[in-house]
Formats: sequence, C-alpha cells, structure tokens
Amino acid sequence: MIKKFIKPNIKKMIIGITGKNGSGKTEVANYLKLKGFEYISLSDILREEAKKRNIRENRENLRNLGNELRKKFGPGILAELALKKIKQDKNYCVDSIRNPNEIAELNKIKNFLLIGVKAKIELRYKRVLDRGRIGDNISFEKFKELEEKENSKEEEKQQLDKCLKIADKIIENNGTIEELHRKIDKILFSLT
Repeated sequence: MIKKFIKPNIKKMIIGITGKNGSGKTEVANYLKLKGFEYISLSDILREEAKKRNIRENRENLRNLGNELRKKFGPGILAELALKKIKQDKNYCVDSIRNPNEIAELNKIKNFLLIGVKAKIELRYKRVLDRGRIGDNISFEKFKELEEKENSKEEEKQQLDKCLKIADKIIENNGTIEELHRKIDKILFSLT
C-alpha cells in the first residue's frame, strides 16, 4: 500500500510542476497521482483546444497555440483555466507550467508549491525519443532549436528557464525512477 504523505488537515495542496521537455515532469505527476493527488495538465488544456480547432497536435503547434492564448487572454490564462477544474478539499498536481504568470496565478492559492524538474539535455532527448509522442521523432539539433523557442523574453510566451529559477524545490532527475521517487518522497515528507 502506498502511504500518503500530506497532512490530512491541509484542505487543498497544489503542487505545480515545471521543467524542460523530457525532464521527467510526467513521471513526477504520475507518482503524485499514486499518492492521492488529482492531475491537471496545462498541456492537456492546450490539446483540448487544439482538437476543437483541428490543429495537428505536436510540440511546436501546442507552443504556438499557448502563446496565442496568452497573448489574447493574458499570460496566466492556462493556469486560470486549470484553477476552474480544482475542487475544494483535494490535493492536486498541475503539470506543464511554462510561464511565470501561470505560477503567479497558482500562487494565489494557499498551499501551492512549485517543483522544478531538471535533467541533462542528452538524457532528456533520449527520453523524448523513447516515449514516442506525436512530433517527438526529431533530430537532436531540432530538439535544441525548439527548446530555445521555449525560453522567450516576451511575457506571453514560454519562459522555462525563468520558471525553473523561481521553483520552490528543484529535483535533479538524471538517475533511475526509484531515485526520482525518493526525491519526491523527501519533498512530501517536508510538507508534513
């Protein structure tokens, strides 16, 4: 049986997850789900919108759609949409945070913690190829080029480096899944 590490008297705990492509954000989220956290992905919100608009689902199209929504509705719009899905008295993990204004929106909630997940670029690239999502089968050069586009200086675009700099906790994820889980457990223990 998996032990839940969050105090029962915390009415609502939201753990946000940020990190570059292939860093292990989804693995962190999956482990938190095993610990009883409900899951919300800002990327899934974009995927839903892309489907409505008949936009092909790949990394570049989703990034462009997110930038368009931030420009039109404000740079925190994806987090605002995520917060509408959150119910009282449950713990949540919010995955795929890519803009500091999304963090600012989520920080309005009491008991919000942002975890940044980091890994070496070569390892991240291998993980991306191994997972085989639509649009992931790209060269290492293209991978690096797309990553640069995710670090804009414009407020309504992705700013992953800035998000990582303001994370409350950083997890270096260059090892095994078991090592990653131990690092998550250490963070969860610190919350009790």
